[in-house]
Amino acid sequence: MSVARTRIAVYPGTFDPITNGHIDLVNRASPLFDRLIVGVAESAGKGTVLPLQMRVDLTRAAVSAYGNVEVLGFNSLLAHFVRDLGAGVLIRGLRAVSDFEYEFQLASMNRHLIPEVETLFLTPAEQYSFISSSLVREISRLGGDVSGFVPPAVADALQAEWQRTLHDTTLGKT
Repeated sequence: MSVARTRIAVYPGTFDPITNGHIDLVNRASPLFDRLIVGVAESAGKGTVLPLQMRVDLTRAAVSAYGNVEVLGFNSLLAHFVRDLGAGVLIRGLRAVSDFEYEFQLASMNRHLIPEVETLFLTPAEQYSFISSSLVREISRLGGDVSGFVPPAVADALQAEWQRTLHDTTLGKT
């Protein structure tokens, strides 16, 4: 008699900020697993706008309706994070064909680093396929309305961050 293995998946990203497209992928992935862990990466090299703890908090709030979803921040190699959690699946989103080459490269590298983990690609609903965190950040930074792309708390956090940045720049702080 074999013992059933808990199905744990990790959905990693910087979530800078979390968008409605990310939430749609959580909605699609959560019924497939016993636990879905949204891993919010520090990723200093990516030049994130929002601090890690704020991204974790905003992501937690955005996915709080899902009982089997938890949000954890991490600043290690993804392979180590996934292995430490005992996860067997990585969730990655594909919005368009242009995402595929990069995601395929990541999946291949992860297959070498953590061969016991499979990568599962999911696509968001069509109404979210054009939304990216970088576009949301740019629209928000320039004073545009991002309320159709992110939860209200995220739109508010972005606006506050741009106000803080403007204030710091005015005072000569950077």
